[in-house]
Amino acid sequence: MYKVLLVDDERIILEGISNFINWESYQAALVGTAKNGVEAYRMIEAKGPDIVITDIKMPGMNGVELVKKVHEKYPDIRFIMLSGFAEFDYAKQAMEYGVKHYLLKPCNENSIIQALTECIEEIEEVQSKDQFILEMKQRIEKMLPYAKEQLLKEFVTKDSSGSKELEYYQQLFHIELQDPLVKLILFQIEELIEYELLFVIKNITENIFNNIILSCTVGQHFLLMIDNSAQTDHLLEQIEQVREQFHQYYQRDITIAISEEGKMVSARQLYQQTLECLQHRFYLGEGSIITQTDITTQPIRENHLQFDEQKFCLLVKSGRWDDANRELEQFFQQLVQLRLDIQTTKSYVIQLFNGMIRICSPEQMKEYLRVMPELLELDTIHSMHVFFSEIAEEITLQFYEQNRSKHSAIIQKVLEIIENELGNQHLSLNFIANERMFMSPDYLGKLFKKEMGERFSTYITKRRMEQAIQLIDQEKDVKIFEVAEKLGFTDSQYFSQVFKKQTGFTPSEYKKV
Repeated sequence: MYKVLLVDDERIILEGISNFINWESYQAALVGTAKNGVEAYRMIEAKGPDIVITDIKMPGMNGVELVKKVHEKYPDIRFIMLSGFAEFDYAKQAMEYGVKHYLLKPCNENSIIQALTECIEEIEEVQSKDQFILEMKQRIEKMLPYAKEQLLKEFVTKDSSGSKELEYYQQLFHIELQDPLVKLILFQIEELIEYELLFVIKNITENIFNNIILSCTVGQHFLLMIDNSAQTDHLLEQIEQVREQFHQYYQRDITIAISEEGKMVSARQLYQQTLECLQHRFYLGEGSIITQTDITTQPIRENHLQFDEQKFCLLVKSGRWDDANRELEQFFQQLVQLRLDIQTTKSYVIQLFNGMIRICSPEQMKEYLRVMPELLELDTIHSMHVFFSEIAEEITLQFYEQNRSKHSAIIQKVLEIIENELGNQHLSLNFIANERMFMSPDYLGKLFKKEMGERFSTYITKRRMEQAIQLIDQEKDVKIFEVAEKLGFTDSQYFSQVFKKQTGFTPSEYKKV
């Protein structure tokens, strides 16, 4: 029901209009009558009517003055003016304040009802427009976050974004885009990706960061733009909080790439930095936090791989896993240091893998060829190293078992003598051949190399150095000359030289490691 107030200084008109109109039939209710403008204004403040039917010429405050005063404070109230011919100038003034309905006295019932109906229709039309605008605003408010996400996607994917576009967007979204120094943070969830987990990261970051400008999902990544003007020193701490909370609930790692700081107009370049950082996840591992500093690390001087594939394969074929594993670790360490492009690195790994499986039997080679695609699809150097090592150890141990059964009784006896005589300063090929085996040293040496894959003297030195390392590890305070004597060296200085040649450290340096 629409509330109506009737104002006229003539009692007969007030009573007449009040009684001859059936207000309810027109969705209206008469909430009061007033005899002048002053009384009417008090009732307007008290009753809050939607429509006021008022005479123009009244004592105290006339109708035009009432309209002017009400319009300033209650502009939505509709007025129907009643006037005589001589009062047209007053009516003209009232129309300046939005009064559209002007009735000449004496008024009949139909003319007042028509004006009343038109006022109600105007009110309903305005209400309908207001409701439509309100609904649109509510929809826009709901869509605004997605529009902001689209804005960030455009900035990071378009070739260029000018200052005029920034001005337009900051007016549209009521955000400051021109001046702030920003950083982009790119989040990648490890293992299989469920799209809803990106929104989990979004919610976590919104709770932890208080300087977010924009955020969005880009493919399988979540991208965050933060205001870096305040030089947030605790950025890494905040990122760690995000990782910890996410891992606590989902037991999944997040790899995070951070750009350098820059202006909003350079958002695309900053985004490219995060993608470049994320590529180095291959070398730095899953769950890393990667910055431009991490990917500009100087590589080792050589710009190509230095590795003896033949030596590695020989160690595998000889069944010597400890030695083969050390070579393999050096191989992967070089790849990490070189930081070549990922495809080149993978090609080196596949080349070595292929060389290793070619020493197997044809049946085994076919089996290992089937798993080669798995190795190629791994997306970090660490996972490739682990996968490669498992296969290499399996093959090496197979060869070890084969070799152990193949070693002649003569070589088995030689190996036993070596282990028992490592501390004998006279231990040599001639000593074993002449004193223990009673056979030709030349023949024994050739047989040893054929079955063991290396010269007798090389094997003796390697075993003594392995034993030396074991003695030093067991007793950190052991004297170097004591170790030398236990292993058959009469000159501790010479022992140190051999040790360094084999390990890269002097015994004293190794003790400190």
